Amino acid sequence: MATAASRGIKDFVFEWEGRDRQGKPVRGELRASGENQVTATLRRQGVVPVKIKKRRMKSGKKIRPKDIAVFTRQLATMMKAGVPLLQSFDIVGRGNANPSVAKLLNDIRQDVETGTSLSGAFRKHPMYFNSLYCNLVEAGEAAGILESLLDRLASYMEKTEAIKSKIKSALMYPISVLVVAAVVVSVIMIFVIPAFKQVFSSFGADLPAPTLIVIAMSEFFVSYWWLMLGVLFGIFYFVRQAWRRSEKFQRNVDRWILKVPVFGPLIDKACVARWTRTLSTMFAAGVPLVEALDSVGGASGNAVYLVATEKIQQQVATGTSLTAAMTNANVFPNMVLQMSAIGEESGALDHMLAKAADVYEAEVDEMVAGLSSLLEPIIIVFLGTLIGGIVVAMYLPIFKLGQVV
Repeated sequence: MATAASRGIKDFVFEWEGRDRQGKPVRGELRASGENQVTATLRRQGVVPVKIKKRRMKSGKKIRPKDIAVFTRQLATMMKAGVPLLQSFDIVGRGNANPSVAKLLNDIRQDVETGTSLSGAFRKHPMYFNSLYCNLVEAGEAAGILESLLDRLASYMEKTEAIKSKIKSALMYPISVLVVAAVVVSVIMIFVIPAFKQVFSSFGADLPAPTLIVIAMSEFFVSYWWLMLGVLFGIFYFVRQAWRRSEKFQRNVDRWILKVPVFGPLIDKACVARWTRTLSTMFAAGVPLVEALDSVGGASGNAVYLVATEKIQQQVATGTSLTAAMTNANVFPNMVLQMSAIGEESGALDHMLAKAADVYEAEVDEMVAGLSSLLEPIIIVFLGTLIGGIVVAMYLPIFKLGQVV
């Protein structure tokens, strides 16, 4: 099926009705390239098809981490209620409004139906299910507590997405305002000020210094707007390509982000919260510490913590305690180190790390709320000074003319 997809064959969902070996009516859905394939698959399963109807798959939206978190919560809820795994996939897939998610779940369901383990089916889609997700599902299957681990995994993903959403909202407001301000200033410089310049040229008097400065800036904008736009796009393209191709560049950018005033501490606390939450979830699921650290660094979302985690993993593998290794990494706050030490001594490492994650998630919430209330007046003052300064500079000659008259 993957081969067919790679050759450009369209995906179709076939709704079928038939009878099983006992003659009972059954129905369901299959994704295939044609009715013959559906018929052959059903007969291998002991089903005599009576009706097969083709339904064209609609193009869906992009699958987001939030969609995977919602699916995990729904699957955990249904399995806790005693709904069989395959039937749970059917219910969740049909109830999803995004055809892309429905298609993904149908692919996973077919893999499970043909004998693949659930974790193995998830591993075939690494774009949506990372190693942490697959490792936890595999641990749940091995221990026979899949529904419990899915519930824990859903809670973890919901909290992680909540932190990401809060940070994005804190960053989005100033960025959007600055973009709008740049557009407004560009329009003023290119279209409005040249009109004022023509009016001022008929005055026959010397213009004030602020007005001359603004007119000079406007002339530069009008003459070189294409160059400025090209430089901006060039910088954006260079940064994007460097980010994709250079691991060293990614690490330098992540290191710089943590040092940015105001926003750096916020992102740092969010990384610590995700790091401790991820390790707590993995360790509580019974995943060995060294193996759990494989997934923790990437889940933190910052290359600084990824490098630190790799060092911690190497030291733990040679017999060093987790707390000592974290201390040597020199990136974790004292509170996290103390709670980790208490957890190791008391045998409740997962519980103490979860408590540390709760503390830092609460601090992220407080910082986001504080930033929202702090940035609003700062941005208003900035825009007022910028736009107001340009307006005043352009009206100064008119005020002087009125005084002369």
